[in-house]
Amino acid sequence: MTANPAPRDPVDAITAQWAAVRPDLDTVPMAVYGRIYRISKAMGDRIEKEYRRFGISRGEFDVLATLRRSGEPYTLSPRQLSATTMLTTGGMTGRLDKLEKAGLLSRSPDPNDRRGLRVTLSEKGREIVDESVTAGLEMQHEVLDGVLDAAEAEQLNALLRKLLSAH
Repeated sequence: MTANPAPRDPVDAITAQWAAVRPDLDTVPMAVYGRIYRISKAMGDRIEKEYRRFGISRGEFDVLATLRRSGEPYTLSPRQLSATTMLTTGGMTGRLDKLEKAGLLSRSPDPNDRRGLRVTLSEKGREIVDESVTAGLEMQHEVLDGVLDAAEAEQLNALLRKLLSAH
C-alpha cells in the first residue's frame, strides 16, 4: 500500500513559480527551509497563544523554563540566563523586571560575587512554568499526532537534528 502524497502547500506554489521562470534552479533547499520557517512561525504563534493563558509570553516562558530546568534551587545568574536564552543582558533585565514584578522570580545578591546577582524561580513561577510547559506539550502532541505516527515523528526529529548540526 502506498502512502497518500501530502497535499500541495504554498511552498509548492512558490517553487513552481521559480521553476517556470528559472528552470535551471534547484529549489529543494528553498522548499525545505521555507517549510521549516513556516512550521516554526505557525507553531510559535500557537505556543505564544497557549502561554498567554498563563499570563506569560513565550520569551518569559523561556526564562522561567531555563530556571526550572536548572534543577533545585532553580537559581542562575543573569549571565547564565542570557547565554541559555540567547538574549542580551539588557533584554534579559527587562524580562527579569517584569517577571519579578509578577512574583514569578526573585533577584538577590550573589554571595560569591559582590557585583553579581542570583535569579531564583519562585513557587508561583514554578507552578506557572509547570502548567504552561504541560499545556504547550499537549498542544504540540495534538498537532503531531494528527499528522505523523510515532516512527515518522522520530524520523523527522533525527533528520532535523542532522540538519541543525550542520549549522
